[in-house]
Order: sequence, then C-alpha cells, then structure tokens
Amino acid sequence: MRTVGVGLSVFLLSFVSFSTLLFAQTEGGQHPLTIDDIMAIKSVGDPQVSPDGQWVAYTVTQKDLEEDKSRTQLWMVSTDGGEPIPMTSPDSSASSPRWSPDNKYLSFTASRGEDAETQVWSLNRLGGDAMQVTDVKQGVSGYAWSPDGSRLLLEIKDMTAAEMSEDEDDDDRPQPHVIDRIQFKRDYTGYLDRRRTHIYTYTLGDEAPVQVTFGDYDDEDPVWSPDGQHIAFVSDRSEEPDLHYGSNIWRVDLTGEEPRLFQVTDSEGKERSPTWSPDGKSIAYVSSTGPDVGGSALTPTQYLAVTPVDNYERRLLTAELDRNVSDPRFSADGKRIRFRLEDSGQVHFASIASNGTDLKRELDGPVTVRDLEVAGGRTVVRVEQANRPAEIYAYDDGVLSNLTNVNGEVFDALMPASVEKQAFKSADGTTVEAFYVRPPDFEEGKRYPTILWLHGGPAAQFSYSFRSTAQLFAANGYVVIMPNPRGSVGYGEDFAKGTVAAWGEKDVQDVLAAVDHGIEMGIVDPDRLGVGGWSYGGILTNYVITQSTRFKAASSGASLGLVPANYGHDQYQLMYELEFGLPWENRERWDALSPFWQVEDITTPTLWMGGEVDWNVPIINSEQMYLAMKRLGKETQLVVYPDEHHGIRRPSFQVDRFERWLAWFDHYLK
Repeated sequence: MRTVGVGLSVFLLSFVSFSTLLFAQTEGGQHPLTIDDIMAIKSVGDPQVSPDGQWVAYTVTQKDLEEDKSRTQLWMVSTDGGEPIPMTSPDSSASSPRWSPDNKYLSFTASRGEDAETQVWSLNRLGGDAMQVTDVKQGVSGYAWSPDGSRLLLEIKDMTAAEMSEDEDDDDRPQPHVIDRIQFKRDYTGYLDRRRTHIYTYTLGDEAPVQVTFGDYDDEDPVWSPDGQHIAFVSDRSEEPDLHYGSNIWRVDLTGEEPRLFQVTDSEGKERSPTWSPDGKSIAYVSSTGPDVGGSALTPTQYLAVTPVDNYERRLLTAELDRNVSDPRFSADGKRIRFRLEDSGQVHFASIASNGTDLKRELDGPVTVRDLEVAGGRTVVRVEQANRPAEIYAYDDGVLSNLTNVNGEVFDALMPASVEKQAFKSADGTTVEAFYVRPPDFEEGKRYPTILWLHGGPAAQFSYSFRSTAQLFAANGYVVIMPNPRGSVGYGEDFAKGTVAAWGEKDVQDVLAAVDHGIEMGIVDPDRLGVGGWSYGGILTNYVITQSTRFKAASSGASLGLVPANYGHDQYQLMYELEFGLPWENRERWDALSPFWQVEDITTPTLWMGGEVDWNVPIINSEQMYLAMKRLGKETQLVVYPDEHHGIRRPSFQVDRFERWLAWFDHYLK
C-alpha cells in the first residue's frame, strides 16, 4: 500500500508528478492504448464505509464480451489496506452495497432468478449465502437501513394495472399507453403515466412494507434521521410538477400511528441531497436559487445550504464561491460539512464550518473526486485522474492511501498520453480553458492531426478524469483538444449561462479559439482537423461544421438537427419553453437554433450516429441531417445502434463505435 501526502504543496506539482506518486509505472514493454484495453478496463464505484470504519465495500463493473453485457460484483477491502475480498459471484450482478448498523451484514440489490425484479439481499460478512430480504412484486429502486438496524426504507414505484391483478399471465402483455401528462416521455423509461415512486418502511421479518408517502408526486433521495423517527426526502409537490423545474426537501414523521408530512424547505429552485446533522436538528443540502434544468444552459450555481428542520431559514454557506457543490456530509461532531466542489476542470473534496466560515479544500489539484464517504471515523474517496480511471483511497488528514488498484494490470502495460490544461482568450476576450492530449510518442516541433472533441451538457465540464475516447485517439497519433466553452460548469454561473437561447454562438467561438491556441502551441496541424462529440457535444459539432470549413472530418453523435421536430418527441419540452419560448410563438428563434437549415453550408464529411430508441436526443435528428447531406451529394454516413438509448451500453456496439470513429478520422485526416 502506497501512502501519499496530498496537501497544497504536493498539488503544486505537475499532474505527471501526482500520477507517478500514486502509481509506479513499469518501464519497457509498454504499448499505446487499444480498444481491447478499453474493454478490459473495470469501473470501481459506490464505496461504502462500514459503521466501525474498518472496511469499505464497493462495486466493480466489467464488460463481458462473450455475453455482450456488463456485470457488477461486490468487493470489500480493509480501510488499512490489504487484499480485497469478493463478496458476490461474478456470474450475476449486484449493486448498491450498504452496511447494517451493527456491522454484521452487507446488503445489496440484485435481480436473481428468471424474470425476477430487483430486491434487497443481505450477506453475513463472515460468510454464507446471501438471503433475500424483500419480496416486492414490482421490485425496489433504492433502500437504506434505519439507524437501529430494525427497518429499511424502500423506494418503490407504483404497480401497473396488470401487476395489481391476480392473473400473473398478463403482467408482460403489451397495453396501450394512455397519456394525460405534459411530461410524458423519459429516455430509458419510455412513456410516462401516473405511476409514481414513493417511500415505504419495512420492518425486518414482516410480510410487507408500509407506504409512508403518497400523492401524484415522485419522492426520492430519502435519508433517515439519526434517531430513526423521521425520513427526509426530495419531492416536487408543486401544483404542476411537469411545468416546474424545482424540488423541495420534505420530512415524514413516523412517531405516530400514521405518517405525518412536513415541508422542510420552501424554494422555487431545486433543493436536493439532504443530510442530517448528528443532533437531528438541522439538514444540510444542495440548493439552486432558480429553476434548475439539469444539464442545460439554464442550470444555476448549486450552493451548499443548511436549515433548521422545524423552522425553514435557509443559509447559503457557499454563497460567495459561485461554484457547484454536491454530496454534503456532516462530520461526526457536526462542526463541519464535507462536500465535492467543481472548479476549473477539477472536482475537489472540500469542507466548511457549519456556520459558513473556514472553507478548506481538503483534496485539490489535478484530480476528479467522484465519491466521498465518511463513517466510523474514516474517510474514503473515489478519485480519478486524467490518465487513470477511478480508484478508492483512504483519506486521513491530508494523506491518501491506495485501497484498490483494479486496473493495475492493464495500465502498467500502457504508454499513457499526456494531458495538459491550458487557458487562452476567445474572440471576445473571455478566458477559456481546454485540455490538450498528446500522443504517447509525441515529438516536440512536430504538428499532428487533431480532433476537437466536445463534451455534452452543455452544463458539464471536461476535468482531470480518464477519457477513454480521447486517450484512444491520442494513442492512434492524434492531438486531442477537449475545451470547456461557455455553457460549461466549473467557471461560475455567468459563464455557465453564456449560451442560454444562444446555442452555437459564443460556444463555437470558444472551441475554435481552442484550436487556434493549439496551433500557436505548435502541436496542431491546421490542415488536418477533425471535430466530434456526443449529445450536446454532437449538437455543438453541428454548429461548428455549419459555420466553419476548417474541418476535414466530423462525427456527430446523438445530436439535434431540426429543433422544432423534438418538441413533444423528446423529454425536454419544458426546457425548450423556458429557454426558447413556445415554438409557435417564437418560430424565428427555434429555426435559428436548427442546424438543419444550414445543412447546405456543410463541407465537412460527417458521420452521424445514435441509439435507435434514444428519447433524450432522438435519432430523427441524425436521420434528417444525414438525409439532407446525402440528398445534396455530400460525403456522409449514418450509423444507428438497435435497442440503444442515449448512452451506448452493449459492449459490442461500444467496440463498433470506437472502430468507426478511428476509421472515419483516419480516412480523412491521415
């Protein structure tokens, strides 16, 4: 086990120094990253510290190319380090590991058996077979142990009419979709009806759980109070949730014969991620001070807030910070609150006194902190680097200690591409940042074919995290530019809202400036430029190739073409209304935002891609853009992945997409 100091002085070192400290690289016999290497990479997630602080349970997901799917296995490792121990079989998936308060049991969710729904299972950590805990006909979507270990809270979606009938033969029989909601679609879910997710409590050994929240509302993110007498949760209980991008924190009192509901916060923004103070008197949470359209340019800064449970008095503890926070956790004594902090292409682990003073960046520098968990006096973080996927570390007073190294065998044999963050000026003088990825065998003074790769969102950011696509391009001889243009988070609310109702304007200027900066650095060949991305990265690609003739190849994945065609067809009708106005009242704006109307200006050979059943950014957009280019006699191709949604999950399709990206860019840029 390696132990590394991570104070400010260490993080003033270069990224390469930090990476070298954490993982010793073998010399000789290394090779550039391949598609086979990417498919062999395992994903570590969901670390959970045992109540006594001695163990951390976590998930490891790996791709099974023979079965053409992914599997997730549970493991645990001592917080002092040592050999990890598998807790479930690799032959069937398990997720959501949680410790019982007495440390004896490790519970998880799994679907075991033919046509089985997801249930809670429990495993004695000393050994033995897992025992099924719940038996809910429609399954459970989430759970948590009560502080005394006698009960579970469960998140359960209402049953369908077929599930409520006694005839089990009709449970899977197709039924017509009867729609009366404004928000009636959701990717991965399909058509939405009036079935909602509610919170239940289940006493171990009882026959059935007891419902404690009700109504035509979805309830989520529940958390027990320290005394086990209350559950705080998040819900949008406005008059018409489908026309409201907000939520508040509520509390259900379980002390009486019937559950009693109380509203904790009262805001027009989105209040979420509640966590109780140890004395049960306050709740800390993440607060947005306006309508929060997650992922879009309308997303406001997400602050850390705290309020008394019985008397709403919101205090924004990070009001002066103007950076997004997430995953708040009180310290054991309640004096500090720990959280994750987005900032300038990084995600830090920070803390602040519960009165809003003394902000500290406990773990900063060129890293992305994915998870933060505290229990039993121990702190565990899941940390990712630009040339290394996430691993789990114990954190103790400025010191990181490796607990996992699940991808050591893969990465010890690799020649990593170097990643450097640079700042530059855009056309209007605004400072913008981008990550520049160089081939592993980069030669100074040589210019390389370059791919401008754009992130989704737009309310997202490229950070110091392992980007397999960029690393693969670099391994194949490309410089890769990953910019954070306006619309990105991590640079303040004004920057994030720089593209509201103005897609394809300042963000195009910013990404083109990133290319110009790469040319000034002497690493980019201006005559061999490609551009691409997925989701908003694909959308921004469309704006780039309809406004610029600099690029010799493009790949646009899951992107927009004719924007009005998506109203009522995808899941974003309210976002469009808030940002663009109603299409029949603001036709000029909707048309101006549609790359389809500029398709004649495209000179770049373009590869269009998407999932067949994507209702996030439907395939109709790529189909129409492809057909228009084909009809105009331009070089183009369309690839549609069957039964895939917004993200391409089937491993064989992931391989196919990597191969097609490389073949397309190689054909036009080399």
